[in-house]
Amino acid sequence: MKKIIVLGAGLVSRPLVKYLLGVKHFFVTLADIDEKKAAAIIDGAANGRAVALDVSNQPLVEELVREHDLAISLLPYSFHPMIAEYCIRHKKNMVTASYVSEKMKSLHPKALEAGVIILNEIGVDPGIDHMSAMKIIDSVHGRGGKIEAFRSYCGGLPAPEDTDNPFGYKFSWSPRGVLMAGLNSAKYLEKGKIVDIDGRELFLNHWGVEVGDYKDFETYPNRDSLPYVDIYGIQETETMFRGTIRNKGWCDKLYALAKMGFLKDETVDLPQNATYKDLTAKMIGADNVDNLTLKTHEFLGKDSKPGVLDGLKWLGLFQDQILPRSRNLLDIMTELFLSKMEYKAGERDMIVLFHDFMVSLPEGKKRITSTLIDYGLQNGDTSMARTVGLPAAIGAELILNGKISLTGVQIPVSREIYLPVLARLEELNIKCVEQEYRI
Repeated sequence: MKKIIVLGAGLVSRPLVKYLLGVKHFFVTLADIDEKKAAAIIDGAANGRAVALDVSNQPLVEELVREHDLAISLLPYSFHPMIAEYCIRHKKNMVTASYVSEKMKSLHPKALEAGVIILNEIGVDPGIDHMSAMKIIDSVHGRGGKIEAFRSYCGGLPAPEDTDNPFGYKFSWSPRGVLMAGLNSAKYLEKGKIVDIDGRELFLNHWGVEVGDYKDFETYPNRDSLPYVDIYGIQETETMFRGTIRNKGWCDKLYALAKMGFLKDETVDLPQNATYKDLTAKMIGADNVDNLTLKTHEFLGKDSKPGVLDGLKWLGLFQDQILPRSRNLLDIMTELFLSKMEYKAGERDMIVLFHDFMVSLPEGKKRITSTLIDYGLQNGDTSMARTVGLPAAIGAELILNGKISLTGVQIPVSREIYLPVLARLEELNIKCVEQEYRI
């Protein structure tokens, strides 16, 4: 019996745990600060158990890692290096869907020496995006070709029938994480030139993108795309762009919020009974709350684009409602966004992942695309939970069954990982559809 410890019973844990409980000879322990929430996911399975865990209790965390064959961390990313160190110390393998941090990278020699794999970035973005891209890249190189341009776009959105608010968005994962992403600077390669974007101007840099029958998407740069030239082994490319997909109008509204200062991880000084209207007045430097919509329009100037003020009004920034207790701006916005943009019972989310390659092959130039459009299950698991959780679960299964021999700190860009994971995902109806066009 192979034993797995899953740390965290959050939004993406259920499909991962259910998958692993369905694998013969696997035993799953799900640990969370809320034992009842973990127990509801285990749901009485004979080969599973729920335990209470406060991750600040490091001796208990280490003991749980030591008792199991593999650890899956679904905790906030800052905890992953700690879990990885325990795994290395006790020669246990580890899986996480989060980006590899610099601290995690530094553990690579120790993981190699211990003979364990610390597999990161095996979710959807990052994860399925890496694997589906590498499948095409390795195929093109194997055919004697070169990658001339690579553009990749991904986003989690409400399904079209449930897109019913001015922001065109609802939350299937951490609202704070979504808003904090609006502070990130970005960098990408376009026709041989590096484009560098300051975080303060991130949402000014957006444009439309079409994916299949969907014509109303927009995209903006996702962090630093340049490392993926080397990660993907496409040093020949002149364009390397990774973008986030949203419904049109999102970037204009988020830029307005950023310009007003709402996306800062800072505290603001306001009376105990202050309202959202008081907060908005303070953020734009208004002396009072009279004619606040007009004053906001004047503050934003040319950035008061069509639909922006209506979006801010819908969000509640001009209302007399009392602010939450926290005076941290990101906390306030997180609570407000979540109260307005939660999925209701029966609503579905969707994941959109689109790769667009321009390649040079011996027979001529071609365009190759890969498209994944996946929907959440009505009154069931979200697409976000499935596309993040299932790749991680499959990765864990392959490691424990001896199908992956790599060690060290890894991401899923080798055939040994991406071919079996993509094949299994396809069996679960999560499929990237490739198309090739002659130019």
